[in-house]
Amino acid sequence: MIITHFLASLLWLSACSGRPASGTGNTPPESDSTEQRVLTGAEVLVAEKMNLLKGRKVAIVANQTSLLNGETHLVDTLKSLGVDIKRVFAPEHGFRGDHDAGKHVSNSKDIRTGLPVVSLYGSNKKPTPAQLADVDLVIFDIQDVGARFYTYISTLAYVMEACAEQKKTLMVLDRPNPNGWYVEGPVLQEGYQSFVGLHKIPTVHGMTVGEYATMVNQEGWLKGGAKCLLEVVTCKGYKHAMKWEETGLPWIAPSPNLTTEYSAYLYPMLCWFEGMAASVGRGTDHPFEVLAAPWHKGYHYQIRRDSAMGNETPSGFQYYGLEASYIQFTPRAIAGKSSNPEYLGRPCYGAKFQNRVDGRSLFMAGIALAKNLEEESHNVKLAEPLYKESLSLLMGSNAFETMVKAQKTEEEIYQSWQPEVDRFKIMRKKHLLYPDFN
Repeated sequence: MIITHFLASLLWLSACSGRPASGTGNTPPESDSTEQRVLTGAEVLVAEKMNLLKGRKVAIVANQTSLLNGETHLVDTLKSLGVDIKRVFAPEHGFRGDHDAGKHVSNSKDIRTGLPVVSLYGSNKKPTPAQLADVDLVIFDIQDVGARFYTYISTLAYVMEACAEQKKTLMVLDRPNPNGWYVEGPVLQEGYQSFVGLHKIPTVHGMTVGEYATMVNQEGWLKGGAKCLLEVVTCKGYKHAMKWEETGLPWIAPSPNLTTEYSAYLYPMLCWFEGMAASVGRGTDHPFEVLAAPWHKGYHYQIRRDSAMGNETPSGFQYYGLEASYIQFTPRAIAGKSSNPEYLGRPCYGAKFQNRVDGRSLFMAGIALAKNLEEESHNVKLAEPLYKESLSLLMGSNAFETMVKAQKTEEEIYQSWQPEVDRFKIMRKKHLLYPDFN
């Protein structure tokens, strides 16, 4: 009964939209209406396109974000509708999204459905021929964040590669990109490919997973230039200019430490600092909304000053319009989110961010914050290395670290990646399935 009501609700939303159903081609949504929410590709599939699954043996790449109407899981729904599901593939953080970042995800059986769950994280990032032998179709339905180093698009690429090799069809059920309203950041350079960056794209690519899959396929980025049999079920009502709140969709944490849409907004910039001697709030109630370090005496001084003066609200600062208030916290172990966070049990002093700026300003603020940490590390004679090896993988090369160390200005650093970003923007437009932001 719940699913029947859900299907009726989706059909009503579709009928009220006054536009044709999205398909697997390149036709963008036509409506400019802001009165109703975006329909995800999964919702379009269940409401209008179940004929695409008729007679097909299916595997599904999914996690806790693979919901319809923010309530019913796609796997549960399709199984109840009689779809022949052979197995579920789980990305980083697991099928139900309860694994820490970087933690081993084991093969298992889903308690709710009894389906086998195969991990695509760790040593088995790509489905094996045996795991695809009994399926005709692989469905990918995961909410992405829109940053190069967010690993779901790497999982997508490996699944595409496996499908191309085994001549299986991949169906991407598209979802809005919370950071799809801009393109920004350094472009990955040759020699720096890893699971947090497979392709020569900027930090923020401004594409949905359906568009990204289309680009990977058409640009010949799969191994040996292979092409995957690709179907994309597009969203209805989505435009790249939309911020998340304009989609009307609920925020479902795509990973344990992106608990709010605001953390996803900051993530493309704050994730840089996972490659430096700093905490971005793992092990706190505000992961990826703060930046701090136990050794930062400048931030510590401001916090003590506020306390001595009896200030009811903390003082703050801003870089390029991005505002922050000074904060102190002590990372703790949180099961399912961060079992061993950076600086566990040590007081950290830093900043909690509190507003939004455009993409350029966000990245300029990030550069300024990195320069601040560089300067303070010399002031305090930091005993540990400020830069980790992972920074170059996150940034796509060692150029950022080199320029910060050389005390280049924010503008010089920012401008250094613009020529390649401009070239990417031209290529990107060829693969868009929705109206662009400009």
